[in-house]
Amino acid sequence: MDAVLVQAVIAGALSFAHLHDLAAAAGQDGWKAWAYPVSVDLLLVAAWRRLRSGGPSGLGWCWFLVALVASLGANVATAGFLDMQHPPAWLRFGVAGWPALAFLGGTLLAHSPTPTGDRTPVPPKPAAPAPAPEETTPAPVPEPEEIPAPDPAPALPEAAAPGVPPALIEHARKVATEHHTRTGTQIDAATLRARLGVPEALATTLVAQLA
Repeated sequence: MDAVLVQAVIAGALSFAHLHDLAAAAGQDGWKAWAYPVSVDLLLVAAWRRLRSGGPSGLGWCWFLVALVASLGANVATAGFLDMQHPPAWLRFGVAGWPALAFLGGTLLAHSPTPTGDRTPVPPKPAAPAPAPEETTPAPVPEPEEIPAPDPAPALPEAAAPGVPPALIEHARKVATEHHTRTGTQIDAATLRARLGVPEALATTLVAQLA
């Protein structure tokens, strides 16, 4: 890609210089000689874009060839085939008439009618909406029969409290004393059970022994 870009820059610069020299030899001096290569290159680019965009191929190819002949003609003419010191009359005539020709070509390329294939199609008419489905009354759902609740299981008798170790009684006494000091009331079985993490029967036995 770098080599192609360099080659394109060199070719464009040489063609630009040849067009400038040809216009200057035909009597177009100053900024006018520099405007001619710009006009030729712009017409060439406009015709190429029309061909690439799918426009009328006949019009695009016509002005592409006109601009290409002008560019190649300048390259050949400045290679020694013409006397640049004494250019012929037809060369002066062609260089003088080029601005009008380029303006005509650019205008036709920019404002040519849209081809039939590129016209905006007419959208089809929307289809009639489908009729709404008739509402049907859903069948009544039978209510489920009530299932009688099962009889509660009989309460199991609490197991008798096992023998209480002396160490546990001593520890429970300390907890009861601390509770009485802090609250001023005797500790109950629920509080002692929560503090010691023992079964309810054992907590009741401990409270009874502490009383």
